[in-house]
Amino acid sequence: MKMTLKAMTAIPVNWLAALTLLAPALPAAEAAAGAVNPIQQGQGHHFACTDYTQGKVFIVSPAGKVEWEYPAPSSNDLWVLPNGNLLLNTGYGVQEVTREKKMIFNYQSKSEIYACQRLANGNTFIGECNTGRLLEVDPFGKIVKEVRLLPDGKDGGHLYMRNARRLANGNYLVTHYGEQVVREYDPQGKVVMEIPALGGPHSVIRLPNGNTLVSCGDGKGGSRVFEVAKSGQTVWQVRGDELPGVSLKFMAGLQRLPNGHTVMANWLGHGQFGKAPHLIEVTPDKKVVWTFADHQTMKTISSVQLLDVPGDVLQGEILH
Repeated sequence: MKMTLKAMTAIPVNWLAALTLLAPALPAAEAAAGAVNPIQQGQGHHFACTDYTQGKVFIVSPAGKVEWEYPAPSSNDLWVLPNGNLLLNTGYGVQEVTREKKMIFNYQSKSEIYACQRLANGNTFIGECNTGRLLEVDPFGKIVKEVRLLPDGKDGGHLYMRNARRLANGNYLVTHYGEQVVREYDPQGKVVMEIPALGGPHSVIRLPNGNTLVSCGDGKGGSRVFEVAKSGQTVWQVRGDELPGVSLKFMAGLQRLPNGHTVMANWLGHGQFGKAPHLIEVTPDKKVVWTFADHQTMKTISSVQLLDVPGDVLQGEILH
């Protein structure tokens, strides 16, 4: 439609001003609408994670884009090794896979498995949930050490064990989810310490200062991450809805960073899909500095390891 100069001059000045303001505002409005729910807030990280519900592991760029993925049923624990390979659990097994997706280590069991760890000697620590066995397996798949937390033949069930770690002194930290307790065992399987963990403990880290960091599920008294001193006193804790704008659901994987920040995996199962960020980074004074929430690509992140943090996982330098 053509508009003559005479017709244009007939338009009131205030309408012309409104049209002038509206034209450049439309693209800005569209841009704002597209940024209502960004995938992440704060400074992004390069990281690897497990998606328990979808049965996948991912490597994600600092911009929040998936760089790599691999099928891993019920994956709940993973490590990115110094050689770039990934060590991960697969429901009833543990695998090491290359970035070319070639499997170079494969341990299979009749028991559910939720914990794995590559040791400095090249062997792999594995925690079997149903059997209650803490295993050390050599690169050829041979069991070279076994510690039984349950009598032979007894089935601890689906809830008996989640994350577990072998410590530098040979002891073991084990989260007994169903019993709502974290236990430290000596190399022979004798209990040397207990930490009550209401809500069901999922992951545990022994910190360099001797404190223990624990995440808890969504049972009564849970939805929290807390740090306990050797004395048993809780010295730091974050829980529920105390972080502004962030709701903690089922707290799963953890990583304590060199700067004192804590990265937490907020597992969104049990009817919580899409209702909170997957990953949260919080300072010691509980300021949220990063969240990741790609609900289109991922459902329930259960474990995370940041890849932009220096350190050798084989020497215990990555607190994860």
